[in-house]
Amino acid sequence: MTSGAQSARMNVLLVQPLAPKTYWGFQYAVGIVGKGAPHPPLGLATLAALLPDRWNLRILDLNVARLRDDDLRWADAALVTGMLVHKASILDFIHRARRAGVRTVVGGPAVSSRPTEFADADHVFLGEAEGRLDQLVNALENGNGAHVLSPPDDAKPDLATTLPPRFDLLDRSRYTSMSVQSSRGCPFQCEFCDIIELYGRNPRVKSPKQMLQELDALYELGWRGSIFVVDDNFIGNRREAAKLLPEIARWQKEHGRPFELYTEASVDLASLPALVESMVEAGFTTVFLGIETPSAESLKQTRKLQNLKLPLQESVLRLTHAGLEVYAGFIVGFDTDGEHIFEAQRTFIDGLPIAAAMIGLLTALPNTALWRRLEREGRLRSDGTGDQFGRPNFEPTLDERKLLEGYRGLLAAIYEPEAFYRRCETLARELGRGRPRRLSLDGLAMFVRILVGVGLVSPRRLLFWRLFFKSVRRPYAFAKAMSIAVQGEHLIRYTREDVLPRIDQALAELAAERLRRSSVVEARA
Repeated sequence: MTSGAQSARMNVLLVQPLAPKTYWGFQYAVGIVGKGAPHPPLGLATLAALLPDRWNLRILDLNVARLRDDDLRWADAALVTGMLVHKASILDFIHRARRAGVRTVVGGPAVSSRPTEFADADHVFLGEAEGRLDQLVNALENGNGAHVLSPPDDAKPDLATTLPPRFDLLDRSRYTSMSVQSSRGCPFQCEFCDIIELYGRNPRVKSPKQMLQELDALYELGWRGSIFVVDDNFIGNRREAAKLLPEIARWQKEHGRPFELYTEASVDLASLPALVESMVEAGFTTVFLGIETPSAESLKQTRKLQNLKLPLQESVLRLTHAGLEVYAGFIVGFDTDGEHIFEAQRTFIDGLPIAAAMIGLLTALPNTALWRRLEREGRLRSDGTGDQFGRPNFEPTLDERKLLEGYRGLLAAIYEPEAFYRRCETLARELGRGRPRRLSLDGLAMFVRILVGVGLVSPRRLLFWRLFFKSVRRPYAFAKAMSIAVQGEHLIRYTREDVLPRIDQALAELAAERLRRSSVVEARA
């Protein structure tokens, strides 16, 4: 493109790569409720609002639609984003786009962490987009430009310059939830976390006015239902969160409470009862916590000191009793973890109303404090890929076979159907009264689908109906119980059909490797 007339006709495809099956993808559950994916590509919708008005834009999410030759024939350029777990899909798209003569730019967390792994793209863009897109726009419109199109300073932009995302470019009917973001960054210094490396330890926030504009935009487009506030830590800046929540509560009341909100926060949220009450009043019903481990020794070693302010069991129960369903992340494989950790994790999780317990094997992600320490110690094996079900990408202190076997046994126990539904029943019993949103026609249709897909078709239907009748007299808890039951279809099936076989494969590879080493030693002897 060289002329202004040509640039005005420029067609740009914004591409979200296909995600592999993960616990968070809920691939075995979304079809039950007639959807294609849990969340839309908010990053692309946010980027679209920052690109020139003269460009014709389309968002293509490969998780809900396939890439067609017509898409590539339409496009002059394609911008693709993703995390390390999307690497294979990103590279596949780049190669297909290049064969079609479409210029490609890759951005997002994956390329910001490992830019050399995407050298096949025409251009890469590192870091965040706000106020930093001039080189990218000029390069695409003029048909030239360096391989790296981002400014060299890697500045963390003020979110006051962020415009409302282009929700209108999304096929909203294909998602169970919409997404917004009120802040970026986290003030803590967990050793294994790449968020603080990518987005900084000084949380930057949008103003309440900006956030209400985004809610207005979704409301005017007809969205009713759940919204994921995708912040790295919603209470990373407590003062600003405290300012925002009453404004959202007022907006919800004025609009008939159309949205149910959920987010991620640090565990120390439980020590802030006034903030918890404000979240519930604003329509938050669920919070994800990075609990990681019941081992105080491991929490200290990984610098997750915020998890030590209150007993972790008390933190979970406080939030549950306040009306917030708790999802939680757990990790095994810390240097201080012994063989006891697997039973300790199982006992901890089974004793709490945490139905969705996301348990991962510790991974050293590029450019994290953990990565740098293990590199100094000579223990790194390979780059982190986001895959938590293969062999660890570093030399663990616990015998690797025992680590993998213990991890396998923990996952099998946690997602044994009876154990999962037992935690669901605990949740329905312990969950305090929140602020339910008004039931919509779409919500009613989804409920009917759950009754059929889980209550009639699923092999776990008897457990489902037991949960149904135990929770039906508590409307708010009942709604959460039905939601987690359909998610359980994915969590249980994914564990059995995908995760456990992959760990078995890793164990087989480890056994073969040890056999080869033993044979070499014997031959030399």
